[in-house]
Amino acid sequence: MDARQAFKELRDEHVRPVYVCCGLETYRMNEFTERLAALLAEPEHREMAVVRFDTAEHSLDTILEEAQTLPFLVPNKLILVRDNVVFGSGRDSAKVEHRTDKLMDYFRQPMDSSVLVFLVAAEKLDERKKLTKRAKEDGFVVTFAPLQPEELVQWACGRATKQGRTMEPAAAEELLKRVGTEMGALAAETDKLCLHAGDKGTVTAAAVAELVPASTEQSVFKLTEEIASLRTDRAIALYYDLLKQREEPIKLMALLVRQFRHMLFVKELGKMGYSPQQMAGQLGLHPYAVKITAEQAKGFSAGRLTVLLNRLAELDYEMKSGRVDKTLGLEMFLLRTGSEGGA
Repeated sequence: MDARQAFKELRDEHVRPVYVCCGLETYRMNEFTERLAALLAEPEHREMAVVRFDTAEHSLDTILEEAQTLPFLVPNKLILVRDNVVFGSGRDSAKVEHRTDKLMDYFRQPMDSSVLVFLVAAEKLDERKKLTKRAKEDGFVVTFAPLQPEELVQWACGRATKQGRTMEPAAAEELLKRVGTEMGALAAETDKLCLHAGDKGTVTAAAVAELVPASTEQSVFKLTEEIASLRTDRAIALYYDLLKQREEPIKLMALLVRQFRHMLFVKELGKMGYSPQQMAGQLGLHPYAVKITAEQAKGFSAGRLTVLLNRLAELDYEMKSGRVDKTLGLEMFLLRTGSEGGA
């Protein structure tokens, strides 16, 4: 079951007795547990209704004992278990013994008054384990995969709508470019923009550009985009802005190396027939980052990217050995790269 289906079930007030939540999109995972808590207990009773464990510190025996105990002064109990051992591929602690056969038995006959939720912050569960297979068969597994770029735009616009504001799609796209794909940061900036827009107001792309500063990583995305488009003057201006923010040239160079390397990988994977989603999995990137990287890579040939990476490796050595001034060295690289183009 994917996250979208799980959220739909909660909207229909259908709650399963057990959930095994897995994925790297922890913001949505936390949002899911918050909605579960809201369904199961009134706000004033939340502290009594929610119990937290960690399989690194607590045994399954202890967790299941809590799950099989009737709730006190509340109708339902929500048990949240942080886990990377029972369903994940982490190593068992020598201090904690987990008898998974007891959890298998609990799957067959869960308590009506308890909802047991395992939270696994990993891309996937350990498929080799019988417990994982059983949880899948019983429909308890929920995957929280990163949202696609268009889904993130819709999500940001929807968050503004819930606050009585309108966010233009172009504004949401600009927000992604400036903040990145981390949903917690996107939510915080969306809320600030909604406050600025006022009741029934509209969040525009111009407002985002004026009010939301770009993160260093997103600025480097923009830097490579300006280089690819042969807009050297803009690239240098952006570099100066980053220096004013006291960003270290060596750090900026490392981010440039990573981005040029990703561009080269995207080109090579594209030749091999990989889809953007498959590329994201191979490179450990968000699909939105793959989309932006692929667009930028069009401005460079594979050979040119290899030359630039070799040049940056030489510059790294010269900077760290004191043979060249750090600030001037990276500026000269940007000037030379912009003048030569991407062919």
